[in-house]
Amino acid sequence: MTTYSNTRDVRENSGAEGAVDSATTAKQGANKGRLATASMVGTTLEWYDFTVYNTLAALVFNHLFFPSVDPLAGTILALSTYAVGYVSRPLGGFVFGNLGDKIGRRAVLVLTLVVMGLTTGLMGLLPTYASIGIWSPVLLVALRFVQGVALGGEWAGAVLLSVEHGDQKKRGLNASWTQVGPSFGTLLATGLIALITLSISPDDFLTWGWRVPFLLSLVLVAFGLWVRRGVEETPMFEEMQHSDRQAEMPIADVFRKHWRNLLVAGGSRIGSDVLYALMVVFTLTYVTGTLHLSRPLALTAVLVGTAFNALTVPLFGALSDKLGRRPVYGFGVLCAVIWAYGFFVLLDTSSPALIVLSVVIGLVIHAIMYGPQAAFVTEQFPTRVRYAGSSLAYTLAGILGGGFAPLIIVSLYKEYGTTFAVSLYVTAALAVTAIALFAARETAHQPLRD
Repeated sequence: MTTYSNTRDVRENSGAEGAVDSATTAKQGANKGRLATASMVGTTLEWYDFTVYNTLAALVFNHLFFPSVDPLAGTILALSTYAVGYVSRPLGGFVFGNLGDKIGRRAVLVLTLVVMGLTTGLMGLLPTYASIGIWSPVLLVALRFVQGVALGGEWAGAVLLSVEHGDQKKRGLNASWTQVGPSFGTLLATGLIALITLSISPDDFLTWGWRVPFLLSLVLVAFGLWVRRGVEETPMFEEMQHSDRQAEMPIADVFRKHWRNLLVAGGSRIGSDVLYALMVVFTLTYVTGTLHLSRPLALTAVLVGTAFNALTVPLFGALSDKLGRRPVYGFGVLCAVIWAYGFFVLLDTSSPALIVLSVVIGLVIHAIMYGPQAAFVTEQFPTRVRYAGSSLAYTLAGILGGGFAPLIIVSLYKEYGTTFAVSLYVTAALAVTAIALFAARETAHQPLRD
């Protein structure tokens, strides 16, 4: 009787332990999913906002906000206000970088998400030049500036949320979920604008249709806040906080002690940002303005290319966990240099299928660099200044790379009337990234610096 009872107790205990293990595994799976979504949602909103602006700047803002100049010059002015959102980012990097290393990753991410969403929603309510004259572009620039400040603190925190929480052997994959956000944001924005342009007349689009994508960003904000409220502070930050190892002035420490890492991390971003601007922004201007093909074709090419980008970014992030950040990243740079010239060969055929293919190839090449990038940048800095260092690298490089890239590309094409000048510019930006990779140490198989 005793033997039977003991055996039954063992079975019951084993069953209970199995149930607990199953519940724990299920909870961990749910947490990983929520963590990936929390990391992704901010950059999704960021690039949704920026893609809406980029697309409308390339297509209609020259009529709505800068109607007194010729079409190409109006496009350049519209893209100049786009650059304001990048110029203001370092201010956000300074402010939120300090806060992220002092009060925590999670609190800063909630704040930046709210500011991003509200400024984008307000853009959708702006009066046009026809209603209030010069105050219309002035208000647009002001909103872009505030939005850029919030964006300056978003990316690094989103990456750290996944890198400092997750499996340290899969930092490339975990960090890449933040990098998927831009593709999802671009996909959502481009798909929505394509749907609107197909559903209403061009006159209605100019009158009110352009406002809809801006206002719908508020839905993403609400979802993002719900997701992030369920994610705890990262264990690495909490451990640092409890052991009283926080930096008194994280930004100052980055410039004083980690300036070389800042140059490496920032330089690594420039080439990929310029390539992305070429594929996603200039494609719209070139296909509609130079080749005189339809707006839906240009949007479709970007839409399909972005979908492939979203699918392949995690693959290359995971590959960098096995092969290393630098080999994967460097291969992407080499492919991008080649494609900076091949891209226009396909575009100039004016074949819809080849135009779509050219953007798809370009954005898959971008994913080769973008997949390992988030882990590579954050791995350059120790925990006590990781938020500040990553934010500064992201925002300062963003000015040189993504911020002015659309403006420079369009201006070069306007000045020289040839795509060769554009290809040379993209090559120069990729050369900066190649130098940064050469100067860096491999970090994929090393523990995070502390």
